Amino acid sequence: MAIELFNQDGHVCLMFAHLSDEGGEAVQANQFLVIHGDTGAIIDPGGNMAYNELLLTIGRYFPPSKLSKILASHADPDIIASLDRWMTSTQATLYISRLWERFAPHFCKPGKTAGRITGIPDPGMRIPLGKSELVALPAHFMHSEGNFQFWDPVSRILFSGDLGVSIGSSSDAAQTITSLAGHIPKMEAFHRRYMVSAKVLRLWANMARTLPIQIIVPQHGAPLAGPAVKEFIDWIGDLSCGVDHLTQANYAVPA
Repeated sequence: MAIELFNQDGHVCLMFAHLSDEGGEAVQANQFLVIHGDTGAIIDPGGNMAYNELLLTIGRYFPPSKLSKILASHADPDIIASLDRWMTSTQATLYISRLWERFAPHFCKPGKTAGRITGIPDPGMRIPLGKSELVALPAHFMHSEGNFQFWDPVSRILFSGDLGVSIGSSSDAAQTITSLAGHIPKMEAFHRRYMVSAKVLRLWANMARTLPIQIIVPQHGAPLAGPAVKEFIDWIGDLSCGVDHLTQANYAVPA
């Protein structure tokens, strides 16, 4: 089932939080569809479990053949393992970090991605979407070496990838969080392990404060809206994590 995040004047943002084998071995993951007029972009389309529902939902808004962009925050399987099927069913171009543009074809049959991958440079870029655009924002080392988030200036939604993740069920992910304090226990362990360093998070927070963000929507877990947006930026900008916690004991030959 699609969760409508924004719908105004032909610009629609949808979130998909339900994993088809809920309760199984796979981690809960969100996928996103941004529609502007008669075209659209999928953000982090996910693995094969998400493919059918996404394709059917696109068909309710416009022919899937008019899907023009596939945006990948990075190259993990829960981000683009379904790439081969999207390359078959649409003519869309994949946008992914230049670090990963030669790795992404490994998800597909030989030749299927030829001429259909655009590498995003490290500083990011503006990606046209009909008469609008999506902005690829640098998010390097916030889990992946080559990593991007995607900001929609129309809805002012930040699709934040692995930043802002909370751990829970699909039902949890469908509930928007407006106050961060009670939500931190679902976020803290993930961010302390998967984010590289406090320096990176601080630099990101400085960038995020320059944008008018209404909602932060991560690839796992619940959206953050209202006061929770600023609360999250302040919290993450002062979080020690990753290499900040490592010592020689973490690099020792097993007994």
